[in-house]
Amino acid sequence: MSRVLRLGALGCSSIAARRTLPAAAAVGELALTAVAARSPEKAAEFAGRFHTAAMTYDELLDSGDVDAVYVSLPTSLHHEWTRKALLAGKHVLCEKPLTLNLEQAVDLAELATKQNLVLRENFTFIHHPQHTRVRDLLDAGRLGELRTFTASFGIPPLPADDIRYQPSLGGGALLDVGVYPLRAALFLLGPDLRVTGATLRFDEGGVDVAGHALLTSASGVTASLDFGFQHSYRSRYELWGSAASLSLDRAFTPPPGRQPVLRIEEQDHVEELWLPPAHQFELSLRSFAVAALAGRDESEAAWLSSSVDTARLADEVFSNAAGVSDERTVTR
Repeated sequence: MSRVLRLGALGCSSIAARRTLPAAAAVGELALTAVAARSPEKAAEFAGRFHTAAMTYDELLDSGDVDAVYVSLPTSLHHEWTRKALLAGKHVLCEKPLTLNLEQAVDLAELATKQNLVLRENFTFIHHPQHTRVRDLLDAGRLGELRTFTASFGIPPLPADDIRYQPSLGGGALLDVGVYPLRAALFLLGPDLRVTGATLRFDEGGVDVAGHALLTSASGVTASLDFGFQHSYRSRYELWGSAASLSLDRAFTPPPGRQPVLRIEEQDHVEELWLPPAHQFELSLRSFAVAALAGRDESEAAWLSSSVDTARLADEVFSNAAGVSDERTVTR
C-alpha cells in the first residue's frame, strides 16, 4: 500500500459534499481517487467538483487505485456495501450509524476482524479534543462522584422529501441525531450502560421524529437523552456530580473555528475553561487514514466495540419505546 491512503467515496451524499470530502482534501495522508453514485450524472458531477474519477459502485470496489472506502449511502444500505467493501479488501469509514441494528453491527465487526481491516464509524465529534478534556476532568474527580448525564441533540424540521423521513431507507430521528447522545454517553460513562425507558414520537408516515431515552450505568449513573427533528437547534450535554456540574454547548457539531467553553459550576463558584478550536472532520479522517496505513492493530477492537455498543443501545431504545402517534411501525 502507498504511503498515502487512496480513498474512494461510495455515495455522493450531502454530508460528503459539504463536510467530509472538502475535509479530506486537507488531510495529507489521504488522496481521493474515485467517487461513485447511483446515477452516472451525480458521479460525474462529484468527480468534476473534487477532481477525481467517476465510477459505478462495483467498479470502485474492484479498483486497484482504491485502498479504502468512505460509505455515505442511505443508512439502509450501510451494511450491504460496507460488507462488500470489506470482502473486496478495502478499509472502510462508514457514516453513522454504521448499521440499522445490532445484528448487522456484530456481523461487520466480526468481518473486519477476520479480514484484518480497519472499520470505523464516522462519529466525527468523538475526535474533537473537547470531549477528551471533559473525560480527563471526570477521571481527575473535578466534579466529585458523577451522578447524572444529560444530553440533547435536536434540529428543526427537514424538507418533506428528505430521506430521513423515509423508514425504508433507515430514516428517523433516533438513527440520525439520537445516536450522538448515545455515543457520547458511551464515551463518557463507559460501555456498561442499559436503556431503562424510552419514548419515540412518530409522524403519519411511520418514522420516528423525536424521542427520549433514560439509561443507567452499572455504577448507578443515570443518563437522560433527548433528540429529534421537531426542535430549535440544540447540541449540548451536562455532567452533574457530587461537587460540581460541567456543561458544553455545540457539543456534537461545533464549527471548525469555534472555541469550546467548558462551564464548571459549583455552589458558589463558576469557572470557564476555553479550549482551542478543532476541525473534527479532518481529525476523524486523519485518524482513519493513519490507522489504515499502519495496518490494523489491537486498538481497532475498541472502535468496533463502541460501534456495536451504540447499535445495541439504539436497539434497546426501539424495544423500550412507547410510541406517540397513530402510526407506530418502523421499518428496520
